[in-house]
Amino acid sequence: MIDPFEPLLPDFIRLHARWRGASQAIIAPGGSLNWSEFDRRVDQVAAGLAGMGLAPGERVGMLASNRLATAEMIWGVLRAGLVIVPLNPSVTDAVAYQMFDDAGVSAIFATEDHADRLGGYGIAHGRRLIARPEGAAALAGWTDYEPWRTAQLADPIRVRLNADAPCNIIYSSGTTGLPKGIVHNLGGRTDWARDVALALRYHPSARSLVCTGLYSNITWAAMLSSILVGATLVVHETFDVPSLLKDLSDRAITHLAMVPVQYQRVIDHVDFRADMFARLESMMCVGATLPVPIKSRLVEAAPGRLIELWGLTEGILTVLEPEDAGCKLTSVGKPLFGSDIRLVDASDHLCGPDEQGEIVGRSRYPMSGYWNRPDVTRDAIWVDGDGRSWLRTGDIGRLDAEGFLSIVDRKKDMIVSGGQNIYPADIEAVLCLHEDVVECAVIGVPSAQWGETPLALVVTRRNDPDPIGLLDWVNLQLGRQQKLSGIEFRDALPRNPAGKILKRELRQPYW
Repeated sequence: MIDPFEPLLPDFIRLHARWRGASQAIIAPGGSLNWSEFDRRVDQVAAGLAGMGLAPGERVGMLASNRLATAEMIWGVLRAGLVIVPLNPSVTDAVAYQMFDDAGVSAIFATEDHADRLGGYGIAHGRRLIARPEGAAALAGWTDYEPWRTAQLADPIRVRLNADAPCNIIYSSGTTGLPKGIVHNLGGRTDWARDVALALRYHPSARSLVCTGLYSNITWAAMLSSILVGATLVVHETFDVPSLLKDLSDRAITHLAMVPVQYQRVIDHVDFRADMFARLESMMCVGATLPVPIKSRLVEAAPGRLIELWGLTEGILTVLEPEDAGCKLTSVGKPLFGSDIRLVDASDHLCGPDEQGEIVGRSRYPMSGYWNRPDVTRDAIWVDGDGRSWLRTGDIGRLDAEGFLSIVDRKKDMIVSGGQNIYPADIEAVLCLHEDVVECAVIGVPSAQWGETPLALVVTRRNDPDPIGLLDWVNLQLGRQQKLSGIEFRDALPRNPAGKILKRELRQPYW
């Protein structure tokens, strides 16, 4: 019997280097590389990490902006059989330390704009890598990435990659609460890349632009799809509408990946014209449900190109295909090919026709679990009558007669602002530390800029409360994307008989 060849994601880079080595692989701040050059640098990073004494399965933490070196590091870590732990740079320093502690990282990589935040973190100097521009001042205690990489031999290291081995830990909450690290293995990530690339219609001639952080699963959808098929990935450092509109033309972009608020800013920009989308083949929108008014405008501006994804980093996805977007404006589509979803009621029974319920799903690429959190992993599973495990989403959905899913509400109180998840309980925990706060509730309220934004409703013990002073105090202790947009005071907060605050009731007047 002939053994099948089953390449995993890092193997695809080597295959592309062999068969299409001169084709452009990546364009990012710091330079551009063809597949041969990219493969060589990935080998150098992998060799350097092994030379540090890191063994397969150990974790490498990352706090970095979008740079060419950041992409090289991600793939060098994976090729070495290590686990990448990329953090959202907007988290506070204390939370970054907490997440790296939780993951038990053995080395860290940072770009020059974030390295000083990790100066006190307890990692040996020889395992701290910093990517900094030429001419920038050196930082004590850090090894410069570029000379470190170039000093490594590019000979492939002999690490046998295992499909069941973890490849990343992505933290779901960049906040002050106990973090939840979502673990994916290499086999699941490879399967996910295949299915997502198919849904997003990637091909070797595609040129994909991303302007979300390389730490984000949103970006990984485009990055892994590009790696899989051998397309060109164009990475912007930050989201900037003029730069994006320029590159759509100058870089001949065919595939675009953004969150709803970014699409809104593009189509609202004074320089935007619908013909700027003409060359695009696929416009992925993900991270939050796309508001109907924006979706309608995008469908009109780029008919047959908008592809909306909805789901969880944990491993559930639905896709609204371009052919359906115009007539299903309130829907997020159907399960990604080869996956399945169901709706269950409050008693965990399957919902009947026309009933709303929590969305549960199953696929071939679910997370392995939450890192070091077997209790939370168990809570995330629903088991059907045949003993099969399904992943809970915490979202309430409705299926129409044709099987298209619409999101009705959030079972949990998570806020999605600018495509980023914000957990109210974590902000509430900070607020309650203030001596004037008796109790509080944080809810999401509409925002023209972000889709929704966190607002705090506070019961205070003062007769003359100071909302500005309290707002400044709490926002100093929160991550950038967590910051409250405002504080309002209440005499009391509504509760049910069990004492739980009725957040649906609090949200209603704003929506």
